[in-house]
Amino acid sequence: MAKIEVKDLNFKYPLADKPALKNISFQVNLSEFIVVCGKSGCGKSTLLRHLKNSMTPYGIRTGEILYGGIPMEDLDQRRSTSEIGFVQQNPDNQLVTDKVWHELAFGLENLGLPNKTIKRRVAEMTGYFGIQGWFRRDVSTLSGGQKQLLNLASVMVMQPEILILDEPASQLDPIAAEDFLQTIYRINRDLGTTIIISEHCLENVFPMADRVMVMDKGEIIAFDSPARIGHHLADFDNGMCHPMYYGMPSVMRIFQPMCVSNEDSPLTIREGRIKLEEVIEGHPELLEGIPAAHTLPDNKTNTKETSGKDILSLKNLWFRYNKESGDVLRGLSLKVKEGTWHCLLGGNGTGKSTTLKLISGIMKAQRGSVVVDGIKVGSAGYEDKLFDRCLAFLPQNPQALFTEITVEEELFEGMLTLSLSDEEKVHNVEKMLQLMEITHLRKANPYDLSGGEQQRLALGKILLLEPRVLLLDEPTKGLDPFFKITLAGILRKLVDAGVTIFMVSHDIEFCAQYADRCSMFFDGEIVSEETPKNFFAGNSFYTTAANKVTRKWRTDLVTCEEVSQWIQTEEN
Repeated sequence: MAKIEVKDLNFKYPLADKPALKNISFQVNLSEFIVVCGKSGCGKSTLLRHLKNSMTPYGIRTGEILYGGIPMEDLDQRRSTSEIGFVQQNPDNQLVTDKVWHELAFGLENLGLPNKTIKRRVAEMTGYFGIQGWFRRDVSTLSGGQKQLLNLASVMVMQPEILILDEPASQLDPIAAEDFLQTIYRINRDLGTTIIISEHCLENVFPMADRVMVMDKGEIIAFDSPARIGHHLADFDNGMCHPMYYGMPSVMRIFQPMCVSNEDSPLTIREGRIKLEEVIEGHPELLEGIPAAHTLPDNKTNTKETSGKDILSLKNLWFRYNKESGDVLRGLSLKVKEGTWHCLLGGNGTGKSTTLKLISGIMKAQRGSVVVDGIKVGSAGYEDKLFDRCLAFLPQNPQALFTEITVEEELFEGMLTLSLSDEEKVHNVEKMLQLMEITHLRKANPYDLSGGEQQRLALGKILLLEPRVLLLDEPTKGLDPFFKITLAGILRKLVDAGVTIFMVSHDIEFCAQYADRCSMFFDGEIVSEETPKNFFAGNSFYTTAANKVTRKWRTDLVTCEEVSQWIQTEEN
């Protein structure tokens, strides 16, 4: 018997024009690992929330959901709570207590279990997840990765049979995200827990899956093994690949065009390197005339990076949050040229977001100086001066910018201080709704949007200010691969028009493809700064999947497009 069976499920939110889910039918078997993917707003989160009673959204529903043969709505609340675990996208939304050990015991206490049982389960999960070192810490002092790991441990201490995760790694740095997903995989393999997880970044999670579900406009368009999904989405003969194909892992996109219809595509770096070895053996001419990787010209280099004026200047910044805490910034110095796109990368909790807050004036460093377009942050009247020069800041949590009850009103509120006529404001809002691809959500409440849609709304709101300096904290968080391409085009047009973008990000693939400069943040300071090609070619872990596949032969290739162009040369 299937663990979960969904039969002809349809769902529509109140006042919505179109259904969020249409004719959804599938089964999930015992101990399966299922990955759900698709564009933002395609229905992934809505579907996952229907699989747990307490998370089910309000609206009109038809169809049937069975858990172990029992209709979901008839499932005992205690059984639903203990047997079906749910981990949300934002780790802060799920934490309810002050201490780590309180959080681990909270669910068990609510079930009324004996104190001895609670202690035994908490001790076991603390050891399994390696939480001993911060077992008695305040939850507020944890990094994003630690908070999400705590959420997972707090769910697993209930000993669920099914674990549902809604984009759980979207706010983690690449190494923390990989560690977190490996923990999920270990839970599936060690404990036999059934996993259903939605993700936008598929590089790490795709090879773990038994089956992958691809959704589009509320429907399932493919549900097959990971290695076969590419065949469902690709149509190279007609040049009409489904848009979701471009969100597949880099290794698949590199080699899928070379796979015949009955051949599975490689998914992992290991499989990609083996496949590339075979390609090179058959075409040794691919290695002819290749100069030393780090002497190759970098087409990202432009005159602005070398001759433009410094619009951002950070000099010897030191910062700590209180006397007891350690230094977050330790002599940080950095200069950013006007009209360039600069990305700052590094681990969770290293001080990247703090740096943005110091630049914007939200916080003040204990030592050092921040100068923005000739204005020293912290000087008399600097706030008004920075507003006149139009420095805008998109925080990591887009909800921090929301004050209104509809998407449309949020955008109008963003222009409240601008001297524009009503006609101009209406025109700008219409244009921004179209640009951010959220016209159909204009009357929706901002808090009812998906994480990616909220990110688009928040970005649109600050872009209405027409900033000259744009500070972005994880702007691609929660975005699907397709809107990332749109976003890159928007930001590139801004940079070409003279806008400076300083962006904190964990999205290595995005930074590698679109940035002008990249910096590595570690131990409170910048430890390296290069063009994307040179920056990622020199890294082992903070680098792209394409570079990991090819570094034995070509360390200069950092995007899958560059690799595809290289290995398919002999066919053209």
